[in-house]
Order: sequence, then C-alpha cells, then structure tokens
Amino acid sequence: MYITLINGFTAESLGLPYLNAYLDSVGSNFTHGANFATAGSTIRPQNTTLSQSGFSPFSFNVQFYQYNDFHQRSQIARHRGGVFQGLLPKADDISRALYTFDLGQNDLTAGYFLNMSTDQVKDYVPDVLDQFTTIIKYIYGQGGRSFWIHNTAPVGCLPYIMDRLPITAAQVDSAGCASPFNEVAQYFNSRLKEALVQLRKDLPLAAITYVDIYSVKYSLISQAKKHGFEHPLRACCGHGGKYNYNIHVGCGGKIKLNGKQVLVGSCKDPSVRIIWDGVHYTQAANKWVFDRIVDGSFSDPPIPLKMACHRQADH
Repeated sequence: MYITLINGFTAESLGLPYLNAYLDSVGSNFTHGANFATAGSTIRPQNTTLSQSGFSPFSFNVQFYQYNDFHQRSQIARHRGGVFQGLLPKADDISRALYTFDLGQNDLTAGYFLNMSTDQVKDYVPDVLDQFTTIIKYIYGQGGRSFWIHNTAPVGCLPYIMDRLPITAAQVDSAGCASPFNEVAQYFNSRLKEALVQLRKDLPLAAITYVDIYSVKYSLISQAKKHGFEHPLRACCGHGGKYNYNIHVGCGGKIKLNGKQVLVGSCKDPSVRIIWDGVHYTQAANKWVFDRIVDGSFSDPPIPLKMACHRQADH
C-alpha cells in the first residue's frame, strides 16, 4: 500500500504533481522539482550498513551531493533542447524553489539503537545541527532562498522505539508515550530553532520557516479519540505484542500461523489509525497533520505554506 507523506500533500496543495525521486530518474519529469529523500536517512553519516542498522547510506550530505549533481547536470542536459527541455527545470527554478526538510528522528534513534544513554544522544545534537545548517548554507550558495523546515516528531510515541528500548512505568506519560525519548526530541527541536535564528542572520536573503511538527503530532496521539482516531500507539500494519509491532516481522512480511504462511497485512480501517508500520504515520494521520500546518498556525514565522517563498522583513 502506498502511503502519501506530508511532502505529497505539500505538492498537492500547491497544485503540483508528486515529486519524482532523484534516484528514480528514468522517464521522470523534474520540471516541478525533485525528491532527494530516502527512507531511514539521517543527517550525520552512520558507521553502519543498511543491513546492520536499517538506516540509509544516503545521509544528508550524500543527498546534497546528489542535489548538486542534479543542479549542474540538469542545466547541461536542458541546453541540448528537445525532450530534455521538457523534463528538466529552468536555471531560475533553483532560486524560485521551496526546499522542504523533515529531520531529526533517525539521528536520535540511531544513538539509542547503539546503546547510547540519553545524555550521550543529547551531546551529539549540536554536531548534527551543525552539519544540517552547513548544507543549508551550501544550498543557499547555489541560489536556494526558501526553506520550509519541520522539527522532529515525538519519537517516544512510536512502536519501534517503545517496543525495542527499555522504559519503566514511571517514564510513561499520560498518553502512553516514553517521556525520556520525547524530552530528547524536544531538546533537539529547541536547539534546531536556535540554529535557524542564527541561520537567518547568516543568510539575509533567505526565507526560513520553522514548522512545529512535534506539537501537532503529539496532540493527535494524546487526543486521538477527540480527533476521530483510535489505538494511537498501535501499528496498523504489523504483528504481535502490545504495539502490534515486531522488529523481526514487519509490515508485508510473512509469519507461520497454524502451520500456514500468513502475510502481515493492514488493520481493518487505516483511516482511523495513526501509526502505519510502527515507524511511519498512516496516510490519514499525515493528512490530518498537514491540514494543521498548512496555514502557518504552527510555523515561525506564522505564515502559510503558500507564502513560504516570501521573506518576512522582521525575520
């Protein structure tokens, strides 16, 4: 099942088709933009393989190298004319584009999965953010001017965290989430916001919008029934345990049940569920979140998405 992510709803709201992935280049049309994200990616490069940790080898610096390559080579190809002209962006699209980022979650969980303490994870947050802002400066140097930046979500509410990492009853909050991990996410977010304040000073022509995804998602999870959702901490597509999540048998995998191979599939009604596979949100939840951030209610400065390419004079 294909799950529409927040960036998909972003494109829809701007009247654009979904963005093609840079790595899915054969037959793709990049005139409306390109997607450089990969599943499981981090800002900081990981010293592990994909099979060891589940984190993508395409960390943020690699994605920037791909963006840089795309920027340069797309213009060379476009100048050939013909079909290339109809599939690749114009030169001035680089400065007119909106650059969107959703970051932090995998960098935080990567540390915990390496058995780091909360203090150790906090200690490397400044380095993570330094690497992030450095690449934003590189993009600015290539002409990028408008940045829509999501903070990180309440990772302590995700099944793949709560099922795998040790927590005590005293560390569980009223919503059923693991407080220590959410506190680290909030720490990351406060440092990210500070970093963007400095970035606005360093990049005077940039329009930088900070979007508080954490608050929206925590509200959805902690008040799920009020918002029309149920079982907020259980994966919709999964198998076993308190959270319907099993690291060894994920969504789409197979298990033996009464001697037969059974597919680990979806819950009956994903439209009323928040967590899809223990890691990602359902399409319904992503749409709910997007509908609350699109008007700028959770943004700093408080401007709607459609105005994100307009720099605010007082910022």
